[in-house]
Amino acid sequence: MSIENQIKLFLEADGYAVVGASADRSKYGNRVLRCYQINGRKVVPVNPSAVEIEGLKCVASVSEVPDFVTSISIITPPSMTEKVVEQAIARGLRNIWMQPGAESKAAVRKCVESGVNVIADGSCILVVLGYRGH
Repeated sequence: MSIENQIKLFLEADGYAVVGASADRSKYGNRVLRCYQINGRKVVPVNPSAVEIEGLKCVASVSEVPDFVTSISIITPPSMTEKVVEQAIARGLRNIWMQPGAESKAAVRKCVESGVNVIADGSCILVVLGYRGH
């Protein structure tokens, strides 16, 4: 499948989760969350040490995301990405976007082996959705 088709499939989701969501507006984990909000998409922040980010109730882990979430954006260090991918696959999530810097070869391989639509080629959701915030 082409990267364009992979992105299209990812964006067809009813809901999204941002793993590595941050309350710090200068961090990508916050920008990606706001990007989904600005684009009118239903999104859940995943952060084990926050209660609420950008007015949205946080969940502590991927295993706690609501059922409407079918696509996740990962903004974590690669070693954490590997753990997140294991949780996502166990949760039945079929679309994973590893933001630039979050990619892990082991995590990508695990996605491919599990039949998960994985985007980890350096594509950025902020560019794809035309985010212009700060």
